[in-house]
Amino acid sequence: MWQSYLNGMLVAFGLIMAIGAQNAFVLAQSLRREHHLPVAALCIVCDAILVAAGVFGLATVLAHNPTLLAIARWGGAVFLIWYGAKALRSACSKQSLQHQQGQGARSRRAVLLSALAVTLLNPHVYLDTVLLIGSLGAQQAAPGAYVAGAASASLLWFSTLAIGAAWLAPWLARPATWRMLDLMVAVMMFAVAAQLIFN
Repeated sequence: MWQSYLNGMLVAFGLIMAIGAQNAFVLAQSLRREHHLPVAALCIVCDAILVAAGVFGLATVLAHNPTLLAIARWGGAVFLIWYGAKALRSACSKQSLQHQQGQGARSRRAVLLSALAVTLLNPHVYLDTVLLIGSLGAQQAAPGAYVAGAASASLLWFSTLAIGAAWLAPWLARPATWRMLDLMVAVMMFAVAAQLIFN
């Protein structure tokens, strides 16, 4: 049981720590200090649900349904290009993330809906959580313990990212830093979209 738990934790850590669209979104929200803890909690819950779904059968269904994969691929690419263009426009404008704070924070509902879109419209999330982590978990002696280990990794990672970035925000509160963050988010979104389109 403990071996399955540790396997789930190590596999999940290896995949979720890579900077991707979801991590970039959590980082940006945390540096803004704009509903960053609910965003992190949403990502943790979504990851746990998707991993569990993958371990207990969804990985097999997706692997054998090219139509669903194609819908996720093209829908995700469109969303990521739109979100990347939005971040690029912000990076190129005089209004950095820091100045956007002063114009009034977005509602928690709007931020959580954006987080949900970044999480569920990004096919890489399904590749990582459902197909890769999930299919490996289905082979474990204790699949439930494996899911718990993966969920623990997600909890540790997103909590650390959200709290750590929010704590560092005052030291990073320079317009150049905020523009670089917007630029990084834009590049990440475009890169993931390009992988979806051309691979």
